[in-house]
Amino acid sequence: MEHCVSQRKTGLQRRNQRNASRGVRGFGRDHSGASAVEFALVALPLMFLLLGILQVGVVFFANFALEDAAERGARLVRTGQAQSQGFDAAKFKSEVCKYLIAPVSCAGLKLDIRSYSSFGGAAADLTDPLDSSGNMKPNFSYDPGVGGDVVIVRAFYELGLAAELPALISLGNMGNGSRLLVATAAFRNEPFN
Repeated sequence: MEHCVSQRKTGLQRRNQRNASRGVRGFGRDHSGASAVEFALVALPLMFLLLGILQVGVVFFANFALEDAAERGARLVRTGQAQSQGFDAAKFKSEVCKYLIAPVSCAGLKLDIRSYSSFGGAAADLTDPLDSSGNMKPNFSYDPGVGGDVVIVRAFYELGLAAELPALISLGNMGNGSRLLVATAAFRNEPFN
């Protein structure tokens, strides 16, 4: 019986040695961790792609919200409601802010309302809202005009999300890396009194 136990130990030892040598030789052919390594190589580009898609979605959604609010505010000017109720720049902004939804907030909203006698004059006067270093210009006006005037209502909003993401996927168009959203409505005022 002792003889059988000793043979088992030697047989067991021999089997372990063979398995160990097979493991060293088979290491180059083993593909069991290949999926983990491949995922590690693809994970970073995948994360950048997902963050980029998310950022584009937020920018489009915020721009849509700004355009909707600017259009609703422009209607107040076009129909003469803003003029007949004596709106100034602050009152007009508060009315436009009623239509804003997240991620656009009233605090960062800037409005520029200008009136012209013709569409040609309006086109010649519109300038870039950013200066050469990518910062907002401070020259905003509030002139809703009278009945029959051509009016340009522009709404600007600095979306800070772009500054928080890596520059590789940033959609920033301002000097500080933020995204300037712009909504414009051009129309001729109705012939109100």
